[in-house]
Order: sequence, then C-alpha cells, then structure tokens
Amino acid sequence: MNEVVIVGAARTPVGTFGGSFAEVSATKLGAVAIAEALNRAGVKPDQVNEVLMGNVLSAGLGMNPARQASLAAGIPDSTPATSVNKVCGSGLKTVALAAGAIMLGDADIVVAGGMEGMSSTPYLLAKARYGYRMGHGELIDHMIKDGLWCVLTDCHMGSTAENVALEREISRADQDAFAAESQRR
Repeated sequence: MNEVVIVGAARTPVGTFGGSFAEVSATKLGAVAIAEALNRAGVKPDQVNEVLMGNVLSAGLGMNPARQASLAAGIPDSTPATSVNKVCGSGLKTVALAAGAIMLGDADIVVAGGMEGMSSTPYLLAKARYGYRMGHGELIDHMIKDGLWCVLTDCHMGSTAENVALEREISRADQDAFAAESQRR
C-alpha cells in the first residue's frame, strides 16, 4: 500500500456574508485555492492525476464545479475532476477519497478540498418550470434549503449545533477556543 502525504495546502478566501466576495463564485474561489496549493507544493498542474472538490451549494454554478475550478487553476482538461456533496463533510470526504486513490495506486497526485460561496447562492422558484396557473409562488433560499436546513429534524443546523452543545455540556468558551484553534490551523 502506498504512503499518503499532504504536500501543500491553501484555503479558499474567507469573507463575510454579503461582503467583498459576494459576487465571486465558489468555482473561482476554489480555483484560487487549487492554484496556490499546487504552487506551495511545487507541483505543476499537469502532474495532477485527479481533482476532488467538495461543494454543497451548487445551484447556478453550472455542471461539475470541481471541473470548472480545476480548469481555471490551469490543470489540463485531460485530468478528471469530481464534485462531492456531503454537506459539511464534503471537503473532508474528498481528502479521504484522495488518500484511498493514492494508497491503492490509482493515483500519485490528487488535489482534494472544498469550496463554497454562500453569498452568491441563488434563490429557487419551485414549480416555475411549467408555469403557475394561479396563486403565489414561493422563493426558496438555496443556501438554507440545501446547506443549512436538516431534512431529518426539520430545523436549521444552527439550532442543531446549539442543542448538541447543551446536551454535551460544551460551553461557549470551549466552542470559541476550538473555533479559534481551527482557524489558526
């Protein structure tokens, strides 16, 4: 079994909701991170065997956001790219998939990561495809519907986090310390 190592890393730019990156697509943010990770690792784009990118809020981005980010980062069109949607675990899942491909000898160099652009997610208009005959249409916030709303408990994921913190007795100070350390890394 082949050894797996991480040789380079870069985060997508992080902003505030509705802030300076509001008009920048997730695929563009992903492309910047991919290009910089390759640069830091000293890996040429044509050395990459595969690109795996997590993305949850894909409505309006176009087909296969991972492929778009890969091409925009300068990786050749002959290199396969796959988008992964596993909600909050999407980016981490790509790392696991990349490690598996390398361990099994299916690839030597894999780009793995995630990309989102919450500010640029569209609203959805269900039932509009075939027209409304009468009555109101409801605009649905894609970010809430597909990224932040738990279909199992029918509640916002922020509420779920608060409930888990209460149940497990995790203080706000502990949460803040964990978040600060995560951001530092």
